[in-house]
Amino acid sequence: MTKRADELYRQAGEQFAPALARLARAVERNPDKARDLEQEMHCALWASLQRFEGQCTLKTWVYRVAHNVAADHVARAAGGRRMVSLEDIEALPDVGDTEVKTAEALVMAQVTELVARLPALDAQVIILWLEGETGAGIAEITGLSPNAVSVRVHRIKTLLASHFTQPASQGEQR
Repeated sequence: MTKRADELYRQAGEQFAPALARLARAVERNPDKARDLEQEMHCALWASLQRFEGQCTLKTWVYRVAHNVAADHVARAAGGRRMVSLEDIEALPDVGDTEVKTAEALVMAQVTELVARLPALDAQVIILWLEGETGAGIAEITGLSPNAVSVRVHRIKTLLASHFTQPASQGEQR
């Protein structure tokens, strides 16, 4: 590995390691497998930096590599798990009761579960959006058009919000 690639990897690690860890945890629910996926992302990133020519930002390069590794991981695991479309997600998953210490933790667990049920590309788009990435940046990372990214983000946000604004069922109190 060249000195330049080593420096780029160090810089990428400092800036984006937490985001890669969050992406790995969002894509893979099993904590051990999520750590393996995160390590796989770092290995792929390290190997890819030899080819980095600066035609995009380092951030875009890092997210694109991580996206590809995550997509490959999901594709390998998809044999055992059935993905559903956004429209087919009906019920908010049960995330437990007494284990949840705060309302914020409950909401985050529910959002994480809903995102995990999304098709891989939709999950990637909303995770990048939640990380603060712009629509143009998400488009560059995922290969979607900026308009497609905007539509997906809007649909996913609406879907997620609907799980928190539905009135309680009869006999149920909130």
